[in-house]
Amino acid sequence: MPTGFYDPAGTRFGVPTFPFRLAPDGYATRRQLRARGLRPGGQEVAAQVMWRSRHYGRRVRVAFLYRLDLALPVRPMTPGRWAALAAANTARRTCPHCRRDAGYVIPTTLGTCTPCNNAQTA
Repeated sequence: MPTGFYDPAGTRFGVPTFPFRLAPDGYATRRQLRARGLRPGGQEVAAQVMWRSRHYGRRVRVAFLYRLDLALPVRPMTPGRWAALAAANTARRTCPHCRRDAGYVIPTTLGTCTPCNNAQTA
């Protein structure tokens, strides 16, 4: 067993720490909670998984773990939340220059729709 990141008591890293894929049952990341229809529900980080990533220059990566028994169900979407989400997505698709719906989310690097950007750069 790799011992570099194995600290179940939490003395070295402050919280219980486990190597990649060796976390005990009863813990889950935010994504794993969401896949089960759960959310952390205000609980503190219960443990973490640490590993060295080959894709990020051998830097140490961390995934925080939450207890499954303390997780709460995801709050349902209300009509008001659906309306707010629709308004936010409409704002992301509306060109600030020509005020038309671009039909796609306008990249923040451009700041305008493609036709407006091409007209400005020409």
